[in-house]
Amino acid sequence: MPALTNFGAQTYTYGQLAEGIEKYHIFFEEAGVKKGDKIALYARNSAEWAIAYFATLTYDAVTVPFLPDFLPSAVVELSRFSECKLLIADDIAVNGIKSDEDLLKQLESIDGFAGILNLKDISVVHASIESFANAGKNILLHYSSRFPKGLTADLVNYYKEEKDMEAVVEISFTSGTTSATSKGVVLPARSLSVNLDFGLRVLPGSEGGHIFAILPMAHMFGQAFDVLYTIASGCHVFVMPGKPTPARLLAGLATVKPFMFLTVPLVIEKIFKSKVFPQIRKFPAKYLLKVPGLDRLVLNKIRKALLEAFGGGFTLGLIIGGAALNREVEDLLKRMKFPYCVGYGMTECGPLISYRDRKEFVKYSCGTLAHPIELRIDSANPRRVLGEIQVKGDAVMLGYYNNEEATKAAFTSDGWLRTGDMGILDARKNLFIKGRCKNMILTASGQNIYPEEIEDKINNLPYVVESLVVGRKNAIVALVVPDYDAAKRDGHSEEEINKIVDANVLALNDELAAYSKIGYTEIRREPFEKTPKQSIRRFMYS
Repeated sequence: MPALTNFGAQTYTYGQLAEGIEKYHIFFEEAGVKKGDKIALYARNSAEWAIAYFATLTYDAVTVPFLPDFLPSAVVELSRFSECKLLIADDIAVNGIKSDEDLLKQLESIDGFAGILNLKDISVVHASIESFANAGKNILLHYSSRFPKGLTADLVNYYKEEKDMEAVVEISFTSGTTSATSKGVVLPARSLSVNLDFGLRVLPGSEGGHIFAILPMAHMFGQAFDVLYTIASGCHVFVMPGKPTPARLLAGLATVKPFMFLTVPLVIEKIFKSKVFPQIRKFPAKYLLKVPGLDRLVLNKIRKALLEAFGGGFTLGLIIGGAALNREVEDLLKRMKFPYCVGYGMTECGPLISYRDRKEFVKYSCGTLAHPIELRIDSANPRRVLGEIQVKGDAVMLGYYNNEEATKAAFTSDGWLRTGDMGILDARKNLFIKGRCKNMILTASGQNIYPEEIEDKINNLPYVVESLVVGRKNAIVALVVPDYDAAKRDGHSEEEINKIVDANVLALNDELAAYSKIGYTEIRREPFEKTPKQSIRRFMYS
């Protein structure tokens, strides 16, 4: 039965997945890797990435995954910091490190560092110790000796002893939006376990059901639900390499026909901006949507076309996480009764905090508590007054690796994890997130402004790709990236579109409270720098 496919290329069956895991285990044994040793994983999304990840987990080593966006110098520095014993990488990552002698020397300086392994074929590309080089030569020989009649299901057993749920299984380095410094989130076995248990209980995946994986596998959202949950469910995971542009994404979805699709708001918003909104904003759809009865005909047509665009195989629908969904997009999804829901989590919880099935999901919320985890709002009145969202439970991290100061700051005095997000809970315990604590702009008059709310309005304006609202010298400033391609197609010059966007943004002041009015706009030609989960790195523009 197929398990993992590099979209448009090689497929691995569940049997081949098990064989790959066993070959890694043989290599680890020969190279002297011990239980609890840290193994760095630095590569783009691929089926081979998943095989290396499962091999590390089942060997009881500690996986240290690095996002492919990380520079080789950062990976080497963080590998040294976390004391990794070896590095598993793909061709691009290997070349980026091996081409720099200083980086190799830094890796060599790690106490006990063994070498670099290419995950494509488990081949040694750089050996620091003799046993590591020899291990690469003997994999096939030892595999044939251990399994002379081949690997069968009865020989696969990764649970020879009871697992210590407090044992460290992963150090996940953050790539956040508010700090230039990456922190190593230390996750115990219980964190991955409760997230996996949630998926198996709440997200009924059919054996052999198709998944189209686009989320970064090195990020906890993709790792937990595009890799761990799907393989545990017996799904067939198609892995998409590279950036998911709307055209590439829709082509892939049409081919794979997944039963659900995990994604982030920006991806859905791009699809709606490029494919849906242009259709409903022109005659006759624009006017028909305002007529009771006729609006349903238009909405049903859009829904059908959208379901077909996503492959036509949805049973669970869209599961969106990572940030708040644009309200105009969500309004339309809800109005056309499209199967979707929005969840909430963070790396420090491995990642899930809240979720609600699409049939019960409340618009603009992030669901209710997902698994055995406690949640509170640091507010005198959590239903009406915003407060920081704080959580406690088995999903929560142990702390930040070798960073006592950051760990202490992350928890309250009574042991609750500070999420850094502001929110409220309604009477049915649905969670509504307002914005990030660190993003909040405090005006000279003492008013709190959450820029995400204003950005949501700006992003719905014509010819706007994305925006960022910041506070500068007692003024609210809107940084805006115009859609110059769309403007050109409509016959506008760059100067004209800049003026149109500026005027439209400032016109929003009629809808905003006096203390949150936009002082001026700043037009940008280049998109904002983003994290792998497509959140803007806000700290770079404050």
